[in-house]
Amino acid sequence: MSKPVILCVDDEKIVLDSLKRQLRERLGDRYSYELAESAEDAAEVIEELQADGVNVVLIMSDWLMPGKKGDDFLIEVHHDYPDIVKVMLTGQAEEAALQRVATQANLHRCLHKPWTEEELVEAICSGLPGG
Repeated sequence: MSKPVILCVDDEKIVLDSLKRQLRERLGDRYSYELAESAEDAAEVIEELQADGVNVVLIMSDWLMPGKKGDDFLIEVHHDYPDIVKVMLTGQAEEAALQRVATQANLHRCLHKPWTEEELVEAICSGLPGG
């Protein structure tokens, strides 16, 4: 059986690599870690994983990305997959966008860049089953 997936979405590869490294160090191999550099890529990853019967349990998305912003992306994900836990990662999200995603997509947590590893792990673990 496939491991549950944590999907990280950010347009900066260095941020994605850092997230994956920190999550793997702290959570080990209980989860698979997928990365996407845009909301559009992330949507494709989710569709492919779902088609393969793989459960995406959490999405951590940046807010300010080229194309679709993180709040719009997480709201769209919530409509199709309401059980996926959603975390926003941002250096500059507008308060209105955070409020919108909180009310329309059941946002679990918002982490501000730069985050600490403890903040990251606590935000992720508190949203996961058995966390």
